[in-house]
Amino acid sequence: MKFNETAYKEKLVAEIRELKKEQDAVILAHNYQRDEIQEIADYIGDSLELSRRAVTVKNKTIVFCGVHFMAECAAILNPDKTVLLPVKEAGCPLADMITVDKLKELKKKHPGVPVVCYVNTSAHIKAESDITATSSNAIKVVNSLKSDKVIFVPDRNLAVYVASHSDKEIILWDGYCISHKILTEEDVKRAKHRHPQAEFLAHPECRIEVLQLANHIASTSGILKYARESKCNEFIIGTEVGVLYKLRQDSPNKKFYSPSQHLLCANMKLTTLGWLARSLKNMQYKVTVKEPVLSKAKKTLERMLEVV
Repeated sequence: MKFNETAYKEKLVAEIRELKKEQDAVILAHNYQRDEIQEIADYIGDSLELSRRAVTVKNKTIVFCGVHFMAECAAILNPDKTVLLPVKEAGCPLADMITVDKLKELKKKHPGVPVVCYVNTSAHIKAESDITATSSNAIKVVNSLKSDKVIFVPDRNLAVYVASHSDKEIILWDGYCISHKILTEEDVKRAKHRHPQAEFLAHPECRIEVLQLANHIASTSGILKYARESKCNEFIIGTEVGVLYKLRQDSPNKKFYSPSQHLLCANMKLTTLGWLARSLKNMQYKVTVKEPVLSKAKKTLERMLEVV
């Protein structure tokens, strides 16, 4: 018998919707997830939007279609709820580029300097930091601090971008997002040559020379907002290809292009409808954060949410 992919997906979608009711679950999905995952999710957004949403949902169970640090954030902000990550191997190479021991060493070199940690970090790094930031609010977070110096970990490109919008001295960590670093200046120039009428929208995790070519720099939510409101009808999108789904949903009459076929996060694409259904059926994989890390990490997230 020939495999019917459409029928199989429809069956999984129906199963997920039924299981969601049984488990009193809400599905949160990051903008970089597969199209079919975003389609079935209750809420789609970037890290900041989903952090806010995690605080307000009433359901007993949160299924986070993203990567591990995102599910950890939901667990930190909702210690009384069950938080599930459909694929336990869904990690973040950027988050792995900073360890607690290395951060402690950096803090010793700069005593008294507040630490801003990008949301793309583990709960243990958040617990060792003063405040968290996302690509949406990093500038506001850094500028909200009274200190003239700030340690920013672990994304170097984002830190340099923030430094260009702040009078503070930013002490950098040499980490990077693999998916964004792979985009080169040459990729963008070629895309601009192919689509001369298109505006280039870039994520601040991109290389500095790439950002210098951008018409607008923003987080995924910022890119979505700009594209919706802009009078321009064509855009080159300098971030993970998953965001194209929502861009096309929001603005079906506009055209969106990816400047590189390599702008893809393999970890974000691990979550499938099958894994999502299995997660709800078996209540796996539970993400928990224990004390004292929980309380310390929660403070850094709450401080961030207070800034915005």
